[in-house]
Amino acid sequence: MFDDPFVFFSLAIAIVALILARKAMNEVAELRRRLEALQATPAADAAAVPPPLTPFEAFEQSLPPAPSGATPTPPPIVPEAESIASAASPEAAGQASGGAPPPPLPPADRGFEETVGTRWVVWIGGLTLALGGFFMVRYSIEAGLLGPGVRTILGGLFALALLLAGEWTRRKESISTIDALPIANIPAILTAAGTAVAFATVYAAYALYGFLVPATAFILLGLVALGTLAAALLHGPALAGLGVVGAFVTPILVSSDKPDFWALYIYLAIVTAAAFGLARVRLWRWLAVTTIAFALLWTFPCLQCGPSMVGPHAFHVLAGFILAALLVVCGFMFGPPADEGQVEPISSGSLAAYLLGATLIVLNSFHADAAMIVFGLLVAGSIAVAWRSNAAAGAVGAAAALVFVVFAEWAIRANPDMLVLPGGPLEGIGPSTTDGSVSLHLISVAIFAAGFGVAGFFAQGRSAGPVIPVIWSAAAVFTPLALLVALYARIAHLDRSIPFAIVAVMLAAAYAAATEILSKREDRPGLQASIALFATGTLAALALALTFALEKGWLTIALALMSAGTAWISTQRPIPFLRTLAAILAGIVVLRIGYEPRIVGEAVGTTPIFNWLLWGYGIPAASFWAGSIFLRRGGDDAPLRTVESAAILFTVLLAFMEIRHAVNNGDVYHASADLTEVALQVCVALAMAIGLERLRIRTGSVIHNAGAILLTAFAGLATLFGLLLLENPMLRWIDVGGIVINLLLLGYALPAVLALLLSYAVAGRRPVAYANTIAAAALVLALAYVTFEIRRIYHGPAIAAGPTSGAEQYTYSIAYLAFGVVLLGIGILFNSQRARLASAVVIGLTILKAFLIDMSALTGVYRALSFMCLGLVLVAIGWLYQRILFRRQAAAPRGS
Repeated sequence: MFDDPFVFFSLAIAIVALILARKAMNEVAELRRRLEALQATPAADAAAVPPPLTPFEAFEQSLPPAPSGATPTPPPIVPEAESIASAASPEAAGQASGGAPPPPLPPADRGFEETVGTRWVVWIGGLTLALGGFFMVRYSIEAGLLGPGVRTILGGLFALALLLAGEWTRRKESISTIDALPIANIPAILTAAGTAVAFATVYAAYALYGFLVPATAFILLGLVALGTLAAALLHGPALAGLGVVGAFVTPILVSSDKPDFWALYIYLAIVTAAAFGLARVRLWRWLAVTTIAFALLWTFPCLQCGPSMVGPHAFHVLAGFILAALLVVCGFMFGPPADEGQVEPISSGSLAAYLLGATLIVLNSFHADAAMIVFGLLVAGSIAVAWRSNAAAGAVGAAAALVFVVFAEWAIRANPDMLVLPGGPLEGIGPSTTDGSVSLHLISVAIFAAGFGVAGFFAQGRSAGPVIPVIWSAAAVFTPLALLVALYARIAHLDRSIPFAIVAVMLAAAYAAATEILSKREDRPGLQASIALFATGTLAALALALTFALEKGWLTIALALMSAGTAWISTQRPIPFLRTLAAILAGIVVLRIGYEPRIVGEAVGTTPIFNWLLWGYGIPAASFWAGSIFLRRGGDDAPLRTVESAAILFTVLLAFMEIRHAVNNGDVYHASADLTEVALQVCVALAMAIGLERLRIRTGSVIHNAGAILLTAFAGLATLFGLLLLENPMLRWIDVGGIVINLLLLGYALPAVLALLLSYAVAGRRPVAYANTIAAAALVLALAYVTFEIRRIYHGPAIAAGPTSGAEQYTYSIAYLAFGVVLLGIGILFNSQRARLASAVVIGLTILKAFLIDMSALTGVYRALSFMCLGLVLVAIGWLYQRILFRRQAAAPRGS
């Protein structure tokens, strides 16, 4: 960087001189301020003692006081100099008045100049010193001034000089009578620069010059790192951060062709112990978190060595776990004091981090016996530590989740068909020759289930906080159930198994007994939530028993029944968590049918209606409707809306899936839909929309409201694109069947009636345009039915073929007129303006047809009869409007 070494030394000396001069100026200013304060104190004390009175002044004080009516004596005039002095010396003024001295004034804000001069310059100076040592070594190498050995010795001497300077400045400040100024810590910075140069010197001697063998370099770098941590006790957190980073980076700097993992992990254990000890003495939470993060990171690269190196890896996480329990966990052994009834994140997170490391070792070693044993010891240790210290209770939840991860992976490894792999099988999936023994896993499952269950039950009532009992009870309920499912998948391969069903019933009995015992205890914080969790576990175990004893599809039914049961328990135990749990279970069932809509695959059967779809969708739908009724008693919230959505979804899917199953001979994955299927779906959608419109009036539910709108929109789109376009029997060849009982009745007449009923169901409760649109759709469907039915009479089952005769055109006109007259009669009889308007539309279309089609297409008697009938109908309509409709409306005011 500098061509001339004297320029470099000159610049370094100038920076150091500037730092020392600035510090001296600050000390002089502080001494001057204190000297002035000491000089002002005696003067104030002397002013507080009154001088002796003269005889005249004593005589005046002995006179009686002036009468009340006398003019008050004005206050004495205080000279300006004295007032300024008294204001400048508040302590003297307070002592003169006989009161306590006022509190000291807050220190003034540090300005930019002071910040730069007292903090930034010092930090930059420390960095410059460290870089100076590096650059001096670099310059000596490039210039060839000194040999490798001399350069190494000089680097070590420079590091030693910096360390001695740091210690000398620290001791000088500690014995000084002047209080420490609010500036940067110069001793710590000098020491940090010295340790950095020491790191670089040792590493250069090893990596660049080969003076040191890897073992010696490793030991020396480790000693420097540990010495840095020890010096942090005197010099503060900055040095501790440098030491812990250097200690954990040292193994990366020193590499070897034959790494010794035992030496590595013993060294990391020593570093971890030193860092945890320093963090405990100084209560530096950040140092403990940093150490845990580095220790966990050292687990990942070593896992690449394969399952044969389980021992050193297991020692690493086991030693770290023990050290964290002894020194980091609050309220346990040598850790900091803990708050009663509170979960402390660092305490719980430290144990959970090492549990995660043990989990990774188990998975990487294919569940080797040694890895499983160490994992079990750490889980048992987490329970034991959390039993004594509430601060580590969060580790219980983490342990339960990681136990499930381990055994779920073990189950999937033996059943690779459980994974959806579009690209084919993956390497490593499937049993391995190094897999742990099944007997060890069975023993582990029994120990874990009993440990979490028993500890979770007896932990109730031991904590004053409401969160701790819930964590214990959640782990007691979740872990045995999850392990039972994993064993069922591994051993029974998700097939029917009576032994597993018996175990599930026994587990349900245990949960029921726990629920009954806890219900009789005196209420404490968190007890009600724990009771609800054990009751939910009872329902879950019974649902699993049903699943194990019956076919695969019953798992969906069991989960749905569990959701309804949880919703019912929430009415008996009003705990918000139960409402959320019911919604979560409903969501799981929804995801389950998304994975396999047929519930049981090809075993769904071919019998219409009475097949697996009826049970797989019908029972969950009924369960969700029941659950929504239970949850509505507790108010309208997100869990209720989730369960209501699931209820509507399963009801709709039940109908649509049964329709597809029945129409397509059991194939619900059929590529297309015909007129029969579309017609049935439209009818079902309209019928359910009517039901939801009625239901939302009672409940006021936004879900019922949205469901009604969505079903109506679906029916409208299916009508437009399905019935009137794609599956229109006039546009493609379709056998519509008989003359009256045929597909036209199902596809057009019945939807028209349902749409009309829906329009009346929403009349007055939704916008007028919404109801009129539905009524218009009903009219279109009715006209389509009349048209298609007439064409069926003239053309047979295939109405798309053949020319239109004059008699057929005349029949259309007469039928449209009759339909319009019927609508008018209904409108007059029931005083329905909507029916009268529909009549006007139909008759208007008939008039257009007469002038546009009949006049040119019809000949002879058909043309005459068409216009004659149309004229008579129009005259009759006019007479009806004049004599009946408007006359009745005019007579009403006279009667009143």
